[in-house]
Amino acid sequence: MEAKPKISDIQVTEELLRRLPKTELHCHLDGSLRVETILELAEKQKVRLPADDVDGLRRHVVVPDDCPSLVDYLKAFDVTLSVMQEADALSRVAYELVEDCAKENVRYLEVRYSPILHTQKGLRLTHIVDAVLDGLAAGEKDFGVKTGVIICGMRNINPETSYRLAELAIAYKNRGVVAFDLAGAEEDYPAKKHKDAFFLILKNNINCTLHAGESYGPESIHQAIHYCGAHRIGHGTRLKEDGDLLNYVNDHRIPLEICLTSNVQTKAVKSFEEHPLRFYYDYGLRTTICTDNRLMSDTTITKELYRAHKYLGFTMNEIVDLIVFGFKSAFLPYRTKVKLLKSVFDELNQLVLEPKTQKLHTTAQAEAL
Repeated sequence: MEAKPKISDIQVTEELLRRLPKTELHCHLDGSLRVETILELAEKQKVRLPADDVDGLRRHVVVPDDCPSLVDYLKAFDVTLSVMQEADALSRVAYELVEDCAKENVRYLEVRYSPILHTQKGLRLTHIVDAVLDGLAAGEKDFGVKTGVIICGMRNINPETSYRLAELAIAYKNRGVVAFDLAGAEEDYPAKKHKDAFFLILKNNINCTLHAGESYGPESIHQAIHYCGAHRIGHGTRLKEDGDLLNYVNDHRIPLEICLTSNVQTKAVKSFEEHPLRFYYDYGLRTTICTDNRLMSDTTITKELYRAHKYLGFTMNEIVDLIVFGFKSAFLPYRTKVKLLKSVFDELNQLVLEPKTQKLHTTAQAEAL
């Protein structure tokens, strides 16, 4: 039998990356629709869009490289949310997201959204959650992708709403909801104002992750961890500005949900080449690769991994680390995670390593789960 090439000699291509098992841990439901679906839902619901054809609408919802800021980036959500106010639409969008993930061998998907943003037509919060869970369940059955929901509080609404959404997450614990998040515009909306919602979450033994350090400095990350008890950090691009906090995050193995493309688009970083992912990984932080918004950033996990290779020099062995870190950082029960990781290691060994007598050995594997 012909021996496989050493992993150090393997050429990194998008096709190979597409075949590898992957996670998607930071993915917004209202940022991951298909343009064609938006048009079809708008026609059915009699919703007026800024364009009535695929190319025209794409120009409104896919964010350009010269997007001025995060606030401007978020404007595209006005379009997607306009057609996500009915239960059947929510189920369809969730189902199609699972299908899209399956096409690039994403094995585990955590999708996040804020139910409060889908109440414009009078849907109850419970009906909204049920609709999304129904779509994800159908997708799991048809495509074999394991899924979980992260409910988001919103920085820019009010702490009372976040508390109400935390109660909702608690009600759906062990029924599909795996964590609670705080999203929305970061500057001028500090996480500590929402600490009561997160205290309730933590008191009920539920995971939490917060958007932090994307458009505001490391103080935002400090608040996410020390006021709100974050188990993961969404983005964290500005963590490098506070070495003491960076070491705390590293020592406590708090994963960072890295979204390369959206970070460049929102001007959280100036370019792909200047993204701190390379430094974070080299320093030993647990870094995971995510899309943030598949539609607005016109991306996939495969593309994000390839950009890590193209712009930051990640080798195949290092990409395997990023992939394994994703599975290790999943909001899954320990035994479920161990079982899933075993199958992932088996698949990675078959796809990218030399003879089966040689076990996969990476930084991520050597690290404790």
